[in-house]
Amino acid sequence: MSALPVRRALLSVYNKTGLVEFARRLTACGVEIVSSGGTARHLTDAGIAVTAVSDVTGAPEMLGGRVKTLHPAIHGGVLADLRDPTHIADLEAAGVEPFELVVVNLYPFEETAAAGVSTAEIVEQIDIGGPTLIRAAAKNSLWVGVVTDPEQYSAVADAVEDGGLTAELRTALARRAFFRTAAYDAAIVAWMERGEELPQRMVLAVERVQELRYGENPHQEAAVYAAPFSSGWWRASRQLQGKAMSFNNYVDAESAWRLVHALPWTAVAVVKHTNACGAATAGTLVEAFTAAWACDPMSAFGSVIAVNVPVDGETAHALTERFVEVLVAPAVTDEARAELAARKNLRVLEAPAPHGVDFDLRRLEDGLLAQKRDGSDQHAWEVPSERSPSDAEIADLRFAWAVASHAKSNAVVLARSGAAVGVGAGDQSRVGAADRAIAKAGDRAVGAAAASDAFFPFRDGIDVLAAAGVTAVIEPGGSVRDADIVDAVDEHGMALVFTGRRHFLH
Repeated sequence: MSALPVRRALLSVYNKTGLVEFARRLTACGVEIVSSGGTARHLTDAGIAVTAVSDVTGAPEMLGGRVKTLHPAIHGGVLADLRDPTHIADLEAAGVEPFELVVVNLYPFEETAAAGVSTAEIVEQIDIGGPTLIRAAAKNSLWVGVVTDPEQYSAVADAVEDGGLTAELRTALARRAFFRTAAYDAAIVAWMERGEELPQRMVLAVERVQELRYGENPHQEAAVYAAPFSSGWWRASRQLQGKAMSFNNYVDAESAWRLVHALPWTAVAVVKHTNACGAATAGTLVEAFTAAWACDPMSAFGSVIAVNVPVDGETAHALTERFVEVLVAPAVTDEARAELAARKNLRVLEAPAPHGVDFDLRRLEDGLLAQKRDGSDQHAWEVPSERSPSDAEIADLRFAWAVASHAKSNAVVLARSGAAVGVGAGDQSRVGAADRAIAKAGDRAVGAAAASDAFFPFRDGIDVLAAAGVTAVIEPGGSVRDADIVDAVDEHGMALVFTGRRHFLH
């Protein structure tokens, strides 16, 4: 069978957007519309002829509308396999007519749960009849088309007007329908498990929202997926110009955007391969950009830039003089957009701040690791050294600590005057990370503050930093050799802060 003519349709929807126009197109093709409750009233008020579900079933709605379509006269007409003589005989014996089209969208459980209303109100929005009808129609897609979203109305009405629903269209509608009920149930599970720090059960329902040219490397296929009704910053962003985002662009933009929002206002983060190669805060954005880029200009070539204040024309001009892959900002002024247009391949995104409330998930083969997202908060800091850090050192320690918490482990970050001057990240040893940070900083290490994302296991890291001119260090503490670390700091006349919290990032 190629196209399935539609003679009878069941319409039962919560979201009535576009419903009247859709129903008019169906009735113009001679389709009988069966409906109930608010849907029937909405169509009748618009002058569209409707057969009531209660007239089909011979049973009135009950339980305040909870039970309307749960009846053999409805589900028999949806589930019948018209190739099977026994199914046809059952329909004839019961006086049931088949449906060729089922149009259902669900109670707004996701939106209601997100609104924070009472448990009773949320439970009332758990749809029962809707998912049952959707699943029944999708199962019987050989004979029935199922519509779950007003966005599908136009294409389905076109098909009905052209003679019927093709097998390809019915299959596509069924695939979408089963995903809708799966995502709906996933949202209910998430709400039921909401009181757990780490839920006992986690159901992930995501759909592809964008195909990418390739993944981390050209031989890898890749795409971007998102949960329905999700509000991640990247999905809410608006690309103003430039080439399409790549897999690596998204990964680096995520790192840069989260880092810059961990810094004080008027800050810039420069990220390459998920690690900061520069970060700074200053009185003006162009000053912050210049300082951030100066941290490691060689590594910054082809980087992703994130800023936490609107981009102005002066900063945009400075940025166009460098090779940058992506710019992410909360806003871009008209003057800045005119400047940035000179770099037509530069991807420019306006984006909301990251909310940071989701889980950090990593794949294992046939499994997942899940954890709450990290944060570089000030938690039980103490000064075990003889010398306390000065106010200027404290400011730089806080800045370095924020950057270190967003750098791959092992990480050591040097900061001075509100800017990172050396970043050693992804090293297998802590002293190696310190060496790399010092090498990047050069003479700028003199008078700098250093942050280490985990404790120094030996005093050699402290000795290396002191020899380079670092005057203050911040690290979690907690090593069996903490006393040796404090002794080394005191010998060098440095200040030391223990945070009591580690920030590994793998």
